Amino acid sequence: MVEIREFTVDIAEAQITDLRERLGRTRWPERETVQDWSQGIPLDYVRELAEYWARDYDMRRLATRLNAFPQFHATIGDLGVHFLHIRSRHENARPLLLTHGWPGSVLEFLQVIEPLTDPTAHGGTEADAFHLVIPALPGYGFSDKPGSPGTGIERIGATWDELMKALDYPRYYAQGGDWGGLVTAALAVDPPDGLLGVHLNFLVPNPQEVAGFDDPTPDEQQLGGLQYYVDQEAGYSTQQSTRPQTLGYGLADSPVGQLAWIVEKFYAWTDCAGHPENAVSRDELLDNVMIYWLTNSATSSARLYWESMKATFTSFDPISLPSAYSRFPKELLQVSERWARTRLIDLRRYGSLDKGGHFAALEQPTLFVEEVRAAIGALAADR
Repeated sequence: MVEIREFTVDIAEAQITDLRERLGRTRWPERETVQDWSQGIPLDYVRELAEYWARDYDMRRLATRLNAFPQFHATIGDLGVHFLHIRSRHENARPLLLTHGWPGSVLEFLQVIEPLTDPTAHGGTEADAFHLVIPALPGYGFSDKPGSPGTGIERIGATWDELMKALDYPRYYAQGGDWGGLVTAALAVDPPDGLLGVHLNFLVPNPQEVAGFDDPTPDEQQLGGLQYYVDQEAGYSTQQSTRPQTLGYGLADSPVGQLAWIVEKFYAWTDCAGHPENAVSRDELLDNVMIYWLTNSATSSARLYWESMKATFTSFDPISLPSAYSRFPKELLQVSERWARTRLIDLRRYGSLDKGGHFAALEQPTLFVEEVRAAIGALAADR
């Protein structure tokens, strides 16, 4: 039984007052000893962001943006899930499930909602129309926090299927990146009745099969990224996958700590040419930080790593369902077409973009919309 109620984001004045007081009481560390980001997010930039957050940022902007769309809260078993549900005005629109990752949120998709639901007003045709369901992962944002172990990517995928069926979408497509890509892939490994196909912009290929290719193409010689990730980027995931509770005390108490923990990833993982605000606006960065701060979800979101990180790099089950993959050039793991086929057995479309990174829908909404239209069109060609 799935219970669904309407939902509205409400930010209390007391929350804003508390946030501003905490920002004003920040105890700062000393400056980094280098002139770049190699030791982490620079002190001067964090001070600048914190001052803007406290003095100039619209503290109710997050609520205004989310409340512009229909929002709901579903109780599915013992999980409470916040989601956006936007129906297209086009009668034959296809249902599409969009899933975000960390340190993202449902906010990643706000700029693509109108082009995907109302394509004729945004350069498309009626055939490009979608009904969108955009849930927040359990433990993220305004979804409830799981109170016991066991909520990993497989269970989340099964929960998403229950949600889609409860919304009267017996046949649907699914799309995702980062954890959203892993949840979508887990859902597709043993697909439920009605899941017609998946589109991913993040994929972990089968490393044994990739290692068996002894004739890498010139393109593949430039790809990969796993070793760099392990050497330079994986510290956050090691902490979150082993000791999320310990990490959470600092992030729950310090808004600047939460800010730095998240914004550094928008520098490292976006196609930003050296500064995160080249890829994502300052207000959008703070919107995303706000959703973690207001809901005190640093710890609960990190627990998904504790639940599923090991499986991410040890389970490489093939996906037989019709699939599509979009490769954005600054994604953490760069996957060639034949590497993608080590997991995606029925790959209908492989898209290679020239701009964009890990937060594809947020960084390049126009390109993301074009990729989704083309990908789902390919998946639906024989349906």
